[in-house]
Parts: sequence; C-alpha cells; structure tokens
Amino acid sequence: MPEGKPAGVRCIHLTEDHLCGLFQSADRPAVCINLTPEPEMCGGSREEAIAYLSRLEELTKPEV
Repeated sequence: MPEGKPAGVRCIHLTEDHLCGLFQSADRPAVCINLTPEPEMCGGSREEAIAYLSRLEELTKPEV
C-alpha cells in the first residue's frame, strides 16, 4: 500500500485465510519485516490477537 495502510482498512496483501501474501517476498514492507510480536500482542488465541490489533487501529485512526 504505497500511501500506507490506514487504520480500519484491510491490508490489500491479506489473503482469504488471513495470512500475509507478501510474507516471503522481497516486496514485504519494512514496517512488517521489523514488527516483533510480543506475547501481549498475540494473546492466547487468534481472537485475542485480532482484538489487540483492532484496539491499536482504533487508537491510531486519524480524527475526521
């Protein structure tokens, strides 16, 4: 996403099964390469991880 991924917008590289379509690609953005998931971010389940990411997106959404 050349202009960055806005909060609340699904990444265009996310596959139907919710995996990164660029994970093994040289085109993978630096922000994704440098992300180091911590236990707090991942939680104990996929649902907890999605909830955490959703909270981050909500907190970083620009005010309209």
